[in-house]
Amino acid sequence: MGQNIWKDGIIGLMVGDALGVPVEFSSREDREHDPVIGMRAYGTHNQPVGTWSDDSSMTLATLDSIKQKGKIDYKDIMDKFTEWCLYADYTPFQEVFDIGVATSRAIIQYGKGTDPIDCGGKTEWDNGNGSLMRILPVCLYLYNRQKMICTSENESIYLIHNVSALTHAHLRSQIACGIYYFMVKSVLSREGDLLAKLQWGIDAACQYYRSDLNNYKELGYFSRLFDLNAFRQLSKDQIKSSGYVVDTLEAVTWCLITTTSYKEAVLQAVNLGDDTDTVGAITGSLAGLYYGYNEIPEQWIKTLQRLEWIEQLLCYD
Repeated sequence: MGQNIWKDGIIGLMVGDALGVPVEFSSREDREHDPVIGMRAYGTHNQPVGTWSDDSSMTLATLDSIKQKGKIDYKDIMDKFTEWCLYADYTPFQEVFDIGVATSRAIIQYGKGTDPIDCGGKTEWDNGNGSLMRILPVCLYLYNRQKMICTSENESIYLIHNVSALTHAHLRSQIACGIYYFMVKSVLSREGDLLAKLQWGIDAACQYYRSDLNNYKELGYFSRLFDLNAFRQLSKDQIKSSGYVVDTLEAVTWCLITTTSYKEAVLQAVNLGDDTDTVGAITGSLAGLYYGYNEIPEQWIKTLQRLEWIEQLLCYD
């Protein structure tokens, strides 16, 4: 596996997460009066500076499973999610302080013996961003795998949808993860500026999903992203930063295409308020992949709790 893209994307994600943790659930008005300009301590969850949340914990658990198994193993991923939830593995201080209701419910279902891919909620109300926030390692694994053995998009999307379904099994959440996968691929493989790369990814996702009429209704929820030149003209007031998966993907994309650096993108994301850690994390993942690890402020990286352990987890033979 290519180490650089893992480092770019996952450190990018974790820094964005840690920036957002102290101000999670704060209003946009609060952020306008007191904007985040760097790493903070305490705040919403009363955690030390550089503390990361469930977004990073579940991302690291997924990464660790892929690293150990060399493949996507649904049961092993759920085992590691359970170790995180019950025993605080993959956390900064052996404490779980932020876990979504849908994720918690899915882990409980798994503990009762439910098959891993049947654990996630399937209703209209099960479309939080809890699978989108942790899907990056799967996307990077499939990107590398596709380069090596030319696997089909059908196989990749099948795996992504199933990994989403571990906690979020509604088609809308699965499509959000699929769109993100195509965005990751385009950032890593296409030429052009960030808007052009993301537009290519969204176009590829639309082409893929439109091949099945069953996807049309759900794909329509993402229609504001279809023309990024128009989307970037929207004002901040027209962007929501809630935990709803469509709002999150829109907010992330808007932050990326209205800024010109990693630092600017993640600060824009966090200062939207509301679900600051997740919007910051997902923005940071794509910004990290595009701008590269060296463009992430060094002091922010050094502030991350358990940095040495994180770096070891990111090392591949």
